[in-house]
Amino acid sequence: MSGPRISIRGTSGSGKSTLGKALAGHYGVPYTELDGIYHQANWVELNTEEFRRRVSLLVAEDGWVIEGNYKKVSDLVLARVDMLIWLDYPLAIVLWRVVTRTVRRGFFRLELWNGNRESIWRNFFTRESLVLWVLQTHGKRRREADAFMSDPAFAHVVRHRFRHPRETAAWFRGLS
Repeated sequence: MSGPRISIRGTSGSGKSTLGKALAGHYGVPYTELDGIYHQANWVELNTEEFRRRVSLLVAEDGWVIEGNYKKVSDLVLARVDMLIWLDYPLAIVLWRVVTRTVRRGFFRLELWNGNRESIWRNFFTRESLVLWVLQTHGKRRREADAFMSDPAFAHVVRHRFRHPRETAAWFRGLS
């Protein structure tokens, strides 16, 4: 299967999965959410060697959409990517999305991957809080986007940085 090799990055709650699935459908290529590989049953984290092995197999394909920000495999994805999309939305938007998504997933006990489900308690009231994670990583992701978008080593990669969901939606509607 040939097609584009697209990496989607951004803060948790920015819409990487939603856009990734839509792009994979549009281009007819496989879609992979790196969280689904990394987080095994019962939230056990896959060891780095196996994680890298699995991602190596995915990026060896001719076309794909992969979303996620894992430094453990960034070199593998970036070595093969020909389009990078960075969802760099305001903190208020991603916080709202994380809160509503977490409540919905927790209330309806929706499975994410490998039998894992989000816990409302865990994501709001513990140190593993997804809300806390977004607050801690939002600025870091923005700095990573700044660095990547200006890095001449990736001049050959088509790069899109969307600062609002409306920009992303307009760009997606414009795809032929």
